Formats: sequence, C-alpha cells, structure tokens
Amino acid sequence: MSDGEVAVALDVGGTGMKCALVSADGVVRHAERHPTDAGRGPDAVVETILAVAEGLAGKARADGLTPNALGIVVPGVVDEARGVAVWSANVGFRDVPLRDLAFTRLGLPTALGHDVRAGGLAEARLGAGRDGGHVLFVAIGTGIAAAHVVAGSAATGAHGAAGELGHILVRPDGPACGCGRPGCLEAIASASAVARRYAELVGAASDGGSAQAPAPGRTMVTAADVAARAAAGEQVATRVWREAVEALADGLATGQALFDVETIVLGGGLAQAGAGLFDPLRAALRDRLTFHREPRLVPAVLGDEAGCLGAALLALDQMETP
Repeated sequence: MSDGEVAVALDVGGTGMKCALVSADGVVRHAERHPTDAGRGPDAVVETILAVAEGLAGKARADGLTPNALGIVVPGVVDEARGVAVWSANVGFRDVPLRDLAFTRLGLPTALGHDVRAGGLAEARLGAGRDGGHVLFVAIGTGIAAAHVVAGSAATGAHGAAGELGHILVRPDGPACGCGRPGCLEAIASASAVARRYAELVGAASDGGSAQAPAPGRTMVTAADVAARAAAGEQVATRVWREAVEALADGLATGQALFDVETIVLGGGLAQAGAGLFDPLRAALRDRLTFHREPRLVPAVLGDEAGCLGAALLALDQMETP
C-alpha cells in the first residue's frame, strides 16, 4: 500500500456515525461525523451509510488520495464471513447484506465487522494493548461487551456473537437484564445500571440509557455522577459503586479464566472514572485469582475513535489476505 492509499472507514451507531480516511500506518487523514437517524428505519440507514462512504471516497480522490478499501462496523450480531449485519437493536438491521451492497455501490473491497470487536482490534494494535499479544478489550457503556484479540486478530465466534461478556451470570438473584435473564453483569455494572441502581435507592431519576428527559422536579443522575459522589464519600453512591466494581471483578475474573490474557483494556464511559474505578477493581480482581496470572488492567486510549480505526484495520487487513 503506497503513501497515497487510504481505507474508507465507518463506525455506525444508533445515533451517529464516525467516519474517516485512514492510511496503512493508522494515521487519520480526514475525519467526519454524520447522524445515523436510526428512527427512519433500516433501509434509510443503509442508504445513509452508502452515501457517506461514497462521499468519503470522493473526498479522498479530490485530495489526491486513492481509496482502495472500505471498512464498516456496526453494533449487534455480525456475520463477518458472509458480510451480513444479522441483527441490531440500535440500528434495526435484520440480515442486511451490507458488505455486498457497499461493494456494488462503491466498487471497493469491503469488510464488515462488529463495533466493539473493531474497537478492541484498534486498542490491541494501535492503543493501550499494543505491547501485548493477548488482549481482552471490554467496553462499559449502556451495556457491556468485549473483544478477545490474539496476535492482532479478534475472535468472532461460530455465529458472530463472541464477546458478550455483559451476559455472564454474576448475580443469580440480581436485577433483570435486557436480554430477559436476571443477574447478568451488564444489569449491574454497566453505566446505565449504575445510574439506575442509584436512582432506585435515592428516588432520583437516572439516565438509564434513555434519551428521555426526567420528570419535572426530578434530577437526572448519570454513572459519572455516582462515581463522583462515591469519591466524595456519599454513602449510597459508595454502596452502588462498590456493587458495580465487585460484579465487574467477577466478570473479568471469569474472562481471565477463559482467555488467560496479558492485558485487559477497559473502555467506554465508566472507564473514565480513572483511579476511582481502576484502583478498587485491580484489588478486587487480584482477590479472585488463584493460579491464574494477573493481567495488566489499563484504560483505553483511543476514545471514541477506536471503532472507526478498527474498521480501517479490517479494511486494510483484507487487502493483505491472499
């Protein structure tokens, strides 16, 4: 790949798309953001994705660059081998052959991947896990998902659903999860779960992963608020934060028992709590390990660009595959 060649990369979310032109060395040559407007339906979202990708390819050519591959990552269940977005609650996809649609529209070799796995790929190769051959990337936001990266490649699983760490059972008698089962890690330690639990205990309103405004007279509480109040010594916040950390440590200990990684990289909104999360979490994880080696536990460094950079890596990797 020459200096003038770039990959077109799109990280598609339910609200917005992060898009870029990325060179082979991981340098972003141009970046854009666009609304997804998932409420318009999956067909409209597909058309937006294709139009944005087409516009980025045109931008590359106008700047004297050569777009030679396209990478698209989406949430949900993705069959990367077939290039099909199997299911996504956020975007409304059901068995969308996105790779073939993009290739037909742009004529570029196209890779389709999962957003969290792509973010993990980027953190493992370009970010916080770049010095480790075995990396577990865990994104903690509205939900919890993970990517297991070995030698620069993220495992997809037999059905495209690998990495659902958020649905490890950690509290059999715990709160109901969105998947329908009680006690999943995601139902206790995700950012939305932390905010919701605190709100239940103090009678406030949580963001709970919802875009709706709180009822009149009620204060909206986020996981970041809970973390700050716990750091300040507030009793209820401290209790909720401790519950989340303990559950997260259980989930990570299970992950370490399964994957034996060198590095666990935590990303997403909750990881921005810094030492207030990492210090007690390291201690709790250490307490749960016996003969397993303790992994390095570090924060992600690529921020919300990780998924887009991962999409570019997927696109570039396919160019190197015989």
